[in-house]
Amino acid sequence: MKRSESTLSYYATALGPERRREPLGGSLHVDVCVVGGGIAGCSAALHLAQRGYRVALLEARQVGWGASGRSGAQAIFGVAASQDKLDSLVGARDARAIWDLSIEALTLLRELIARHNIDCDYVAGQMHVAVKARQAGELERWHAALTRRYDYRSVRLLDRAALPTEVASERYIAGLHDSNSGHLQPLAYVRGLAHAAESAGVQIFEQTRALKFSADATVAVHTTGGEVRCANLLLAGNAWLGDTAPQLARRIMGVGTYIVATEPLGAARARALIPGNAAITDINWVLDYFRRAADHRLLFGGRVSYSGLEPGNSAHATRMRMLKVFPQLRDVRIAHAWGGYVDITLNRAPDFGRLASNVYYLQGFSGHGIALTGLAGKLVAEAIAGNAERFDVFTRIPHREFPGGTALRRPLLVLAMLFYRLRDLL
Repeated sequence: MKRSESTLSYYATALGPERRREPLGGSLHVDVCVVGGGIAGCSAALHLAQRGYRVALLEARQVGWGASGRSGAQAIFGVAASQDKLDSLVGARDARAIWDLSIEALTLLRELIARHNIDCDYVAGQMHVAVKARQAGELERWHAALTRRYDYRSVRLLDRAALPTEVASERYIAGLHDSNSGHLQPLAYVRGLAHAAESAGVQIFEQTRALKFSADATVAVHTTGGEVRCANLLLAGNAWLGDTAPQLARRIMGVGTYIVATEPLGAARARALIPGNAAITDINWVLDYFRRAADHRLLFGGRVSYSGLEPGNSAHATRMRMLKVFPQLRDVRIAHAWGGYVDITLNRAPDFGRLASNVYYLQGFSGHGIALTGLAGKLVAEAIAGNAERFDVFTRIPHREFPGGTALRRPLLVLAMLFYRLRDLL
C-alpha cells in the first residue's frame, strides 16, 4: 500500500471511526450487486432499493475509503471534458444533454442531502480563477458560452479589482463565480448515502473485494469470502477495480493528488482568506484547489503524480504551493496531509457503459465527480429498471485505451504532463 492511500485524511479524523460492517460470507442471491462503496455505488444502491430491488453492495475496504471520501469536494457544473470537447465527441445535441444532466446532478446532490438529513457541511459557491491574461480571456469566453448558449445565469465574472471580495490573494487576476456549485465534507456525504441506502434495505458488506465475475442470464460475483448471484451487476470501483475488470482498467488511469489541512485559523482569519466561503480552483493544467472547512481551517490541494509513485514529502510541496497563494499563512502549521487516486480517462469525459446486457459500469469522472457520481447512480437505476435513455447519452461518448500498454502507459503520460506543466509555467 502506498503511503498516500493509507494516510488518514482530515475528513476521517474529523468524523471519527464509522461502525464496521461485516464482510460477506457464503452465498447471497439478490436482484442487483453493486461493487464499490463510493458516491456512485451508494447512490445506485439507494435508488435501486427505492425502486424495490434487492441490492447488495460490496466494498473492498470501508465505505468512502477511496476518492469519494478523500477529494477536494468541489461540486461543479459540467464534466471534466469541456463542452467544446463533448461537441466533437458526441455532437451538439448529446453534448447539450450531458450539460443539462450535470446541472441536474447539482440539484440532486442538494436534494439527497436534504431528504436524508446528511450533515456534510454543504456550502453554496465555487469559483474558477485565472493566473495569467490568457486564462482571464478563457474565463470571459466561458462566461459568454454559459450565459448565451446554455442560458446558465448563476455565473458572474470578477475582474482583479473585484476578486478581494472572494479571495485574499494577489496571485489571481480574474474569476468566474458560480452560486449554483458548492462544496461539502465528502466523507460525511458518502457515509450519509450509505446509511440512507441501508435504511432502504440495501445490504452493505465491507472488507469484501470482488475478485471476478461471470456474466450469463445470472451474474456470479466471486469475492474474498463468498459469492453473490444477481440478475444485474454494477461495477463502480473506478481506479480501484483493477483485475476485477481488466478491460475497464485499460481505459482509465489512477492519478495521485494531494491535500493538506491547516491547523484551525479561527473564524476571523479563515473568513479573511475567502470572504464569500466559495470553493476555489485555478485553471492551470496542474491546478490548485482550496476552500474553508467548517472548523475554520484551510484545505488546500494541488500537485499531482502521474507516475504511480508516491512523491517524497508531498505535505511540504503542497504547503509551498499554498504559500504562493496565501503567503500570509507562513506562520500556520499543517495539521493533516493525505492523498489518493482519482480515475481519469484519455479524453477526460466520463466513461459509463455495459460489459454485457446485465453488467453496467461507471468510471472516469476525472476529478469532477462529487455531483456527477450521485446522478450516475440514479441513471444506472433507471437503466436497470428499463429506461436507459438518459444513461445511454453517456454510453455514446467514445473512449480509447491509454497508449503504451501496461509497461509504457505511465511513462508516456508523464511526458505528456510535462508538456502541459511547461504550458502552465509559460
